[in-house]
Amino acid sequence: MGEFEKIFGRTAQQLVLENLIERRGETTYLSGISEETGLSHSSVARVIEPLVEQGIVLEKKLGKQIRTFRLNEEDMTAKLIIQFYSDLKKVSNNSDTSRS
Repeated sequence: MGEFEKIFGRTAQQLVLENLIERRGETTYLSGISEETGLSHSSVARVIEPLVEQGIVLEKKLGKQIRTFRLNEEDMTAKLIIQFYSDLKKVSNNSDTSRS
């Protein structure tokens, strides 16, 4: 279960965003995100569009049909989300350790 999912529940957009955060600096394809998240190709395509429109995710077209994506680490909103995710992960790891 991902860090966002523990608090906000499971949504396709959160799964996609968390996947991209975990793979910061890497470029990926819809099919790669789909495979890694367990979401259908069409679900990933649908939920990644608002992230691209907001500038949180960068899209690059290769030819007529191939699209690549990566997290826009220069975007202020993306920076805040990354920081929140990192802090959340630290808190989660600390509470897991204290329960042991």
